[in-house]
Amino acid sequence: MSSPAEPENPRPGGPGNGNAPDPKQAESAADETQPTGEATEERDQPQNAWSARRDLVDHSPRTMNVGDRARFGGSLVGHDQHGVSGGRVAGDVIMGSKTEIHYAIPGISAPASASGEVPRTTLDRLATTFVADEEVMAGLLDRLRRDRVLVLSGARFTGRRTAALMLLHRLAAAPVRTLERDTGPAALAEQFAAEDQARGYVLCDLTTRRDRPLREPHLLAAKDLLAEQDAFLVVTVGPNAVLEDVPVVEWRPPATADVLAAHLRTRTDEETAAKLLGLPDVVEFLGRGHQLREVAAFARLLGAYATGQVTEDAVAQFSLASLENQVQEWFEEDESAVHLRDKAFLVALAAFDGGPYALTAELSDLLYRFLQETENPARVAEVPVFGTHIGKRLQLARARKYEEDEHTEWGPVTQQKAAFRDERASLVLLRELWTGHPSARPALIRWLRHLAEDGRPLVRTRAASTVAILARTDLPSAMALVIEPWATSKRFRQRLVAVNALTLAHLIDTPNIPRILDAWCEGPDARLRWVAVRSYGLIGPERPEQALAALRGAVRRLYDDGPDDLDDEMAGELAEAVELLLLSPASEQVLEELREHLADDRAVHDLTLAGFVNACRRTEDDERYGTPLVLAWYARAVPEAGAASHGIPYLWRAALADPRATRHALDVLRGWVLIADRATATEWALAALLPALVTTPAEHQRLSHLLRTMPGEDGNPPPPVAARLLTTLPTR
Repeated sequence: MSSPAEPENPRPGGPGNGNAPDPKQAESAADETQPTGEATEERDQPQNAWSARRDLVDHSPRTMNVGDRARFGGSLVGHDQHGVSGGRVAGDVIMGSKTEIHYAIPGISAPASASGEVPRTTLDRLATTFVADEEVMAGLLDRLRRDRVLVLSGARFTGRRTAALMLLHRLAAAPVRTLERDTGPAALAEQFAAEDQARGYVLCDLTTRRDRPLREPHLLAAKDLLAEQDAFLVVTVGPNAVLEDVPVVEWRPPATADVLAAHLRTRTDEETAAKLLGLPDVVEFLGRGHQLREVAAFARLLGAYATGQVTEDAVAQFSLASLENQVQEWFEEDESAVHLRDKAFLVALAAFDGGPYALTAELSDLLYRFLQETENPARVAEVPVFGTHIGKRLQLARARKYEEDEHTEWGPVTQQKAAFRDERASLVLLRELWTGHPSARPALIRWLRHLAEDGRPLVRTRAASTVAILARTDLPSAMALVIEPWATSKRFRQRLVAVNALTLAHLIDTPNIPRILDAWCEGPDARLRWVAVRSYGLIGPERPEQALAALRGAVRRLYDDGPDDLDDEMAGELAEAVELLLLSPASEQVLEELREHLADDRAVHDLTLAGFVNACRRTEDDERYGTPLVLAWYARAVPEAGAASHGIPYLWRAALADPRATRHALDVLRGWVLIADRATATEWALAALLPALVTTPAEHQRLSHLLRTMPGEDGNPPPPVAARLLTTLPTR
């Protein structure tokens, strides 16, 4: 199949697109840096609408809940689920404006420590809320007593600083002095002057580099001086600290529920604390993997709520506000906190949340290159080949890794995947990136164009879902900069990504998507019409009457333009859109509409029958000998005397009697008979349908001839089931 023909007239801007790019400029931009030549054209082949929808269902992100509920586009034919449906994580709370809270959370840009003595009151206060595994703490205390120096490794905001202070507090090593984080490892021993009266020292977030690692001799020198003073030192380092021959203890944070309970007990009585912990919003908060600094701030908010100082809504919004605060910190300019490569990984993880980790890492490095070129076009973009540890990356991203099957064209394949612990993170991050950091847009758009050209359906689908979120955030910009260039591209893959982007944007309640499709379907641009028709098949079940009316209008214009020289590709796309609508949750209503308008005119008649026969070809799970979906639907409808029990035979008789549809319809029936030869349930369903297809001698002759003469598999004689089905036909 070839791509849609070039439009003769310039395309009009869609609704709200007065600043839409020129078509040729858009095409040029969309094709920038893409491979060209015959090899590319061979790879860029059209995919039928049914297979494309299956890819959309298989690879859409979890936040959009595609396939879970029959809101729109699902294939709930006779109660079987086969397609796109609706639902999302938290609606406009996530996709709307940012949440404001009054309990600020310390930022990652704040200094980790400052030189000076820690007040005894601070240590006593921390002791009242400190939670830890006592067996682990006992082991750490024994080690600190013996070695005088202890190095704790852990991610930021896991309570490692508090643990360091509590170890010194339990050893009664007072007073406690904090050391500057920029203290050089070689100068560590110099910090313990003889005249210093401190017995406890804590150095949080020690700064190390490749050329300035913390080595074992540094700790041994410090240990000797500490022993002379009967003092102790605890050093905390991050996961990326450069250490050589240094014994390190990994600090694991306590359970957030335990920490929150401990903080609440210092603010309220036991009964009130128990009631607060049982609140639905509190339970939800605890299930989202928040950092301990956020838990402490939440405890302060709950204390204020218990005394009537804040509302229940403030409690409900705190979790999302904390997440928004974290995302803003990730994108701060300070590269010492989050390197540009890590920021690129965070963006890629937002796009591929729940996808294979290796794929996410691969494509994040591509984005990293583009971001480097945006920052300094004269600099050669460099991507380190080694040195990135999956655990450290996911720790920074507050993500987890796990194994799960991934859908492929060859069947399920087990993959190591990565996902944010809070499923809302991807939505909040992409919104912040698009609206809060517009300077990153050129690199992001260039990256998305590469994803749209990728040969892997998962990658193309995630490009579409990412753009859908951008469109929900800023529709005019997303349309002008990304979706319209894809929709007018000569490349099929890019147009299909535009279809999926519009579909998913509508799924998450982006306004005006149906208006855009209506305008494109009525316009002169063949490529935009193609995108609109494909999209109708996916979002149409939400508004079946309007979708079918638009498809009828499109096919009439197609016939008016050339009744004897049809654009076969567009006619096929229209039929596939009808097929998707018929295999959807709105199947009953669609069937009634098709039957009602069958005799309107030749164009609508041809569209209806082509779409109906296409739908009859589909089997359960797309298996070669799977149960035919429409036949199973009919078998269930007969006992209930539903609309399908009359509508399906009516359209079958029309298809078999139409010279333009007969051959295709007989091929489908022949396939049903071969399936019936392997499945008793299909045989019984077909035995119930065939008598309803015979109302005239011509219909009897056509079906009896098929059953008497059809070949079996591989040219064998007719299967035995054909003779049995022949007996179900009424006598002439």
